[in-house]
Amino acid sequence: MSKRIYVGNLPFSATEDEVREKFSEFGAVESVNLINDRHTGQPRGFGFVEMEDEGADKAIAALDSTDFGGRTLRVSVARE
Repeated sequence: MSKRIYVGNLPFSATEDEVREKFSEFGAVESVNLINDRHTGQPRGFGFVEMEDEGADKAIAALDSTDFGGRTLRVSVARE
């Protein structure tokens, strides 16, 4: 089963490939979805990563409050 992870405070320059690479250290990443503003198309600085449960738990524990591109990540289980 997979778990959806909220990733906040991303640098606006972050790409899906960079986020996928960062999270793949902890397990297989099923999908990465970075959110853009619907009016301007500019990145909003957060997104979601979907990965299998065990890897997700490891990624959340390891990456929350760490530096990524000069910003401190907020990583947690995504709320519905």
